[in-house]
Amino acid sequence: MEEKIVAMPRIGDKAPEFTAVTTQGPINFPKDYSGKWVILFSHPADFTPVCTSEFMTFATMEKQFEEANCKLVGLSVDGLFSHIAWLRTIKEKIQYKGMKDVEVKFPLIEDITMEVAKKYGMMQPGESATKAVRAVFFIDPKGIIRAIIYYPLSLGRNFDELYRALIAMQTADAFNVAMPADWRPGDEVIVPPAGSCGVAKERMDGKDKDVTCHDWFFCTKKIDKDTVLKTVLKK
Repeated sequence: MEEKIVAMPRIGDKAPEFTAVTTQGPINFPKDYSGKWVILFSHPADFTPVCTSEFMTFATMEKQFEEANCKLVGLSVDGLFSHIAWLRTIKEKIQYKGMKDVEVKFPLIEDITMEVAKKYGMMQPGESATKAVRAVFFIDPKGIIRAIIYYPLSLGRNFDELYRALIAMQTADAFNVAMPADWRPGDEVIVPPAGSCGVAKERMDGKDKDVTCHDWFFCTKKIDKDTVLKTVLKK
């Protein structure tokens, strides 16, 4: 019987829906997370060292993501009992980069059938037919996929970048701006391009004192760090 091909979701799509068993009980995704950002991420297998380092890092940063109105949801194609045993091992035995006694409190999805992994294109046959690659989906409060990042099995993720991307997207939404390369809170942001010759001329003439124009199409303005963080963080 020919296997059904499922198209990988894209940026701007509604996040594919599913129900699943997790280490924190059953979830209905993304309905249970309405009104919040979600980072849905997959890992290849329990009891593997790269995945262990990643879960310890995510768990220690969970409060930081929570303050940014973002929930974490993990997934692998292992079973629930394997998940529980692995997370207990992490808490009781593993020390890494100063992290120890780390308790993973966010849900880890059981996906033995690979149903969810296939819906999200987490199975990459060129990498492995039985393990999910390190996929990351940023899903906004309306259930829309806003960013997708993929890593191979051998490469652990950059968690500073995952957090930076989340804050950058929230800032872009809140202030109707775009973010330049390597943007971090407090850096200049890019204002929308001029929509008419008149606006372009006014900008180049310096009539908007808050905007710096390097050319008519490339204008920036400053949003101070405190303003950004007060807007996007929920402390």
